[in-house]
Amino acid sequence: MGTEGTRMSLAAAALRKIIELWALAGGLLLLAVVLLNAASLTGNIFLNQPVPGDFEIVEMGVAVAVFAFLPYCQITGANVSADIFTARAGPRTISALSVIASLVAFGFAALLFWRMYLGLLDYREYREVTTIYQIPIWIAFVPILMSLFLLSLGCVLTCIDAFKGKLAS
Repeated sequence: MGTEGTRMSLAAAALRKIIELWALAGGLLLLAVVLLNAASLTGNIFLNQPVPGDFEIVEMGVAVAVFAFLPYCQITGANVSADIFTARAGPRTISALSVIASLVAFGFAALLFWRMYLGLLDYREYREVTTIYQIPIWIAFVPILMSLFLLSLGCVLTCIDAFKGKLAS
């Protein structure tokens, strides 16, 4: 492998690590949301005092966490697939289908990025906030856009891997 190939391989490994860390951050956020929800439920049951506005935090936190998992699902091949159609397919066919799937996923990631970016701009312009805590809603869009950007890069990685036949099993 030449210098250029080594650089590409190192960049791909670094990107995979970033995506893994991003998914772990999403997992920690989801854990925090679960703990907040448990605290609110416990407070409601024993003290008749739930955490005010817990639904706002849960709503935003879960949305951000779910998007944080998408790039990881892409690079690990954990997305939904219909293996029944490829059970008897050869490695070349599976690689070709994987390339197509990565390109379609890239298209959806780009479309979602575009629409979510426009949503961020709208929420910023109209200064919409949550009811209880008055948190600007557009703030949740920032990590979601980062997730979609990482998803796009993950799609490129899986497309390259599939093109090279690495995803064929």
